[in-house]
Amino acid sequence: MAETKRLEVGDSPPGFTLPSASGQTVSLSDFRGREVVLFFYSMDGSPICTTEACSFRDSHKAFRDAGAEVIGISSNSPESHRRFADRYRLPFLLLSDMHGDVRERYGVPKTFGLIPGRVTYLIDREGVVRHVFSSQFEPARHVTEALTVLRTLRNDPGTNQR
Repeated sequence: MAETKRLEVGDSPPGFTLPSASGQTVSLSDFRGREVVLFFYSMDGSPICTTEACSFRDSHKAFRDAGAEVIGISSNSPESHRRFADRYRLPFLLLSDMHGDVRERYGVPKTFGLIPGRVTYLIDREGVVRHVFSSQFEPARHVTEALTVLRTLRNDPGTNQR
């Protein structure tokens, strides 16, 4: 199967509806009118993914204060997400993309052709991608990059224009 085009700044992200750690379904459209920080990660409990998730946890108040929702997506099951969230006190949504369909529609690459990639998207209130950061091995930078751009958007509303 050919890889889907990667989502870029200025694109409208594909919609989705996925199960959460609590078993409820969540759609991207549920967050229309708010900024969304959507981060794709490889696997619950792996060292790098845990570092990334805990970095988002530790900065969660800053994201909320800026009006943004943080959402993590991996192929793990809702039950795995629940255990992961409970163990590390993760206050944000974890969604289960068990077949990788959403990951594919967003064009998230695989590292070495095997490991699901780590990409973070900042989606503005109008549903436009305003920032993309991809790094398999710099998990904390996903948080700092997203916060920096989010604060720029909040301080300069003109940057929300196409």
